[in-house]
Amino acid sequence: MKRALRGRAARLAGLMPAGQSTAARTPFVLLVVLLLAGGLISLLLLNASLNQGSFRLSELRKETTELTDQQQALQEEVDAFTAPDALAERARELGMVPGGSPAFLYPDGTVRGVPSEAAAPPSPAPSPSGGARPSGLAGLTELPGPADAPLPEPPAHRSGG
Repeated sequence: MKRALRGRAARLAGLMPAGQSTAARTPFVLLVVLLLAGGLISLLLLNASLNQGSFRLSELRKETTELTDQQQALQEEVDAFTAPDALAERARELGMVPGGSPAFLYPDGTVRGVPSEAAAPPSPAPSPSGGARPSGLAGLTELPGPADAPLPEPPAHRSGG
C-alpha cells in the first residue's frame, strides 16, 4: 500500500529518479578512485624526494666532519709553529738574539727608559760540520750598528692652539 504523497513531499519525490541508476554513480566513483591514486602517487614521490634529501644531508654531514677534523689538524700545526719555544728556536737558527732593554717614546715626546744594545749570544761549540755560525752570519764578528751612539734629544712639545 502506497500512499500518495501530497504537497511538498510529492514535489520532492518528483525530483528523485524513480529507478536504480548506476550511470550517476560511475563518475563519482571514478573521481574518488582518481583522487586516491593521485594522492598515493604524490605520497610516493614525496617520500622518494625526502629519502634523496636525507642521503644528501648524510653526505654533507660526513664532509663537514672531515673538514672540521682537517681544520683542527691545521690549527694544531699553526699553534705548534707559533708557540714561544718554537719561535725562539727558529729565531736562534736565523742568528737572532734577544733584545736589550727597551726605551719607550710617549706621545708628549719624552723618552722613558735607557735603551741598550742586544748582546751577541755566546759562540756555540763547533758543530761536526765544521761551522760555528749559521751560513748567513759567517762573516760577522759583532752586531752591526753604533755601540755607544748617544740618543738624540726629544723635540720640544708644542701645543697648537
